[in-house]
Formats: sequence, structure tokens, C-alpha cells
Amino acid sequence: MEPTAPVEAGETYDVTIEDIAKEGDGIGRVEGFVIFIPDTSVGDEVTIKVTKVL
Repeated sequence: MEPTAPVEAGETYDVTIEDIAKEGDGIGRVEGFVIFIPDTSVGDEVTIKVTKVL
């Protein structure tokens, strides 16, 4: 059985940026699932729209 992500492409989620990846993107989580969000800083609270799930 294939593991499924708790997020879906095209859906929106409210996340808080917890860390910055080495590439410079902010890191947020939805139910523990890591999401990379460009142009954000630690502590930002943002509403995101998922464009791609890997």
C-alpha cells in the first residue's frame, strides 16, 4: 500500500514557518508532513496553496 500525504495539490492550508531549509525556503508542517514555502521567514503564519506533492 502506498503511503498517502495529509495534503492534496490544489488545496489550501494554514501553516507556521518553523525553520529555513538550506535552499532558503521556509519549512512548515501539516500533520507532521514537511512543506517547503518560498519567500518566508521563521515565525511567519501563512495560508498556502499546495501546487505539488512528492
